Amino acid sequence: MTNDDVPIGRRVARWRVRRSMTQQMLADRLRRSKSWVDKVERGVRSLDRYSVIQELAHVLRVDPEVLLGQQPSTPAGPPDGVDDIRAALARYDTPQAPAQPPEELRREVGYAWLTYQHAHYRQLVRLLPGLLDAAQAARSPELLVQAYRITSSLLVKLGEADLAWLAADRAMTTAADNPILAATATISVGQALRAQDRNHLALTALLPAANRVLQPAIRSGDQEACVSFGDQTARKPLDHGGQGEGRGVGGVLLVQAALAAAGCGEHRRADELIDRAAGIAAQIRGYDDQHRTSFGPIAVEVARVLVAALRGDVAEAVRRHVTVVRREAWRRLPAEYRGAYLVDAARAYLQVGDLRGAARALVDADSVAPAEVRCRPLVRTVIADVARAQPAPAGVARLATLVGLTR
Repeated sequence: MTNDDVPIGRRVARWRVRRSMTQQMLADRLRRSKSWVDKVERGVRSLDRYSVIQELAHVLRVDPEVLLGQQPSTPAGPPDGVDDIRAALARYDTPQAPAQPPEELRREVGYAWLTYQHAHYRQLVRLLPGLLDAAQAARSPELLVQAYRITSSLLVKLGEADLAWLAADRAMTTAADNPILAATATISVGQALRAQDRNHLALTALLPAANRVLQPAIRSGDQEACVSFGDQTARKPLDHGGQGEGRGVGGVLLVQAALAAAGCGEHRRADELIDRAAGIAAQIRGYDDQHRTSFGPIAVEVARVLVAALRGDVAEAVRRHVTVVRREAWRRLPAEYRGAYLVDAARAYLQVGDLRGAARALVDADSVAPAEVRCRPLVRTVIADVARAQPAPAGVARLATLVGLTR
């Protein structure tokens, strides 16, 4: 049995014995009855208030996280080091970085992607200035675009939307006339604009990019079915590299466009774009996700939940959410992706007044990707809204304390 599987009452008993206390001694220090302590230790009485857990931890001289069976806490608040990223983006001359073999730099970029997808944001903040310098010195458009995209995605998380847009714009400039690189850079542009609530501008950027990457495959003698995208018509999607590469990038552009459309009130268009993204996902039969889009049928289903919530149909959003998180494919999504989505699900639960549902989603998000909950300024508001309940759910009360909120 792992530490996480041990009931909290048994942990209390273990630490009481380690501190050479009897049940009566612990009860006296807590100003409670011996019967209360006995019931807690046997699991007859549940500990569902964080304030009580804090009191027990204080008497037993342990961290509350130890009694809760949590791993060492991820520090709360935005990580230090954003100014170093800002300085790296402000350098227009070629940095005096040591030359690196292309394969070594490619491994570093891949490691940075994995760090992001595992939501290790503090570690990534430290990595990015050096990675940006190395990628600029290498003069590899592909690797530099990826470095800018990672930077932009992280900055969106940290509430630095303007700086995220700058990194995304740099990615667009670097991509030049490479259609796939330009399309992946547009994903970052759209996300940065949406983070600034500029959904109309995001839609204006995302939809044409989707149309371009899903353009007709011009092959002499082929009879290709037409599919419609927005107000334009294109022929059968072109892979631009095979094995679903172009389709995956085009599909995530459609998903982002749908979210932008929903964000600016174009609900019918959002539904149409999601349906088209679903059609693209159905065509993909396994491909190397080298552009880190995480696109596929489950990503489309996640987006349907978010679109439903954005158009105000929260009951449908909650119903779809319950189904999505039970699917096997859900567990294969990156931790960052799942954590961010669960925060959005918590906001949907709040809209229908389901504080318990919101609390479960936040606690699940913290379990999957702690930094997603503890490092993002946006999430503090969600935690505060849920923590206002009296009594606040134990898990959310703990999160409120960790991020420095008072109830």
